[in-house]
Amino acid sequence: MTRCRQKDIALVDFGFSEGTGSKKRPVLIISSDNYHRNRKEVIAAAITSNIGRILFADTRMADWKDAGLLYPSLVTGIIRTIKENMVIRKLGSISQKDFLMVQENLKKAMGF
Repeated sequence: MTRCRQKDIALVDFGFSEGTGSKKRPVLIISSDNYHRNRKEVIAAAITSNIGRILFADTRMADWKDAGLLYPSLVTGIIRTIKENMVIRKLGSISQKDFLMVQENLKKAMGF
């Protein structure tokens, strides 16, 4: 099992919202280390390389290559709680600058 920390980019088996299957895709771990110490799950935001369509709460990553991604990418406003054992491997980590932008966009999405 791969242990993740906040700001890690990980490869997971991410279920479709329609419940019709899943796809291996990168995610950004957004839950805190305190959360991880007390639970067997992580909270993650989906990442997509479909940068041509930016929706509300999506964040285009400036430092995608340094984060371990193969293509220019967006952190989406699609958030899921995922069991730790669904994490296949860690790919890298998001830059602090990009993470701050993700936090701002997710706050807007949640109305915080």
